[in-house]
Amino acid sequence: MSEIPREELSATLAARRELGPEYDAALVESLAERVEQVVQARMAAQQVAVPPPARAPATVLSAGMRVAIAVVSLGMAIPCTAIAGDVAGVAGVAITWAGIAVVNVAAAISSGPWIR
Repeated sequence: MSEIPREELSATLAARRELGPEYDAALVESLAERVEQVVQARMAAQQVAVPPPARAPATVLSAGMRVAIAVVSLGMAIPCTAIAGDVAGVAGVAITWAGIAVVNVAAAISSGPWIR
């Protein structure tokens, strides 16, 4: 059922010649239905043949990556603290260190068993 047989197409054309133009609409409609059946059969076969995409594994940071994040965030903490203290005072320093803490906590829990 993956193709319309040549004989079926030839028979449709022969019927058109014999019946005349008043039956063109009916012949075209029946041929269109047959083409639609073939297309649906191909689509169904394609859906069966293609497995659904596999779910991407959750990103887990290795121990080395977590250490690198901690070292870089603490290295950046010195200039960020100086700038925040100069511009916004104690509130700026508190916000800066809260951000540093959030980054490091997120990195630390990224490999926990609850993220699967």
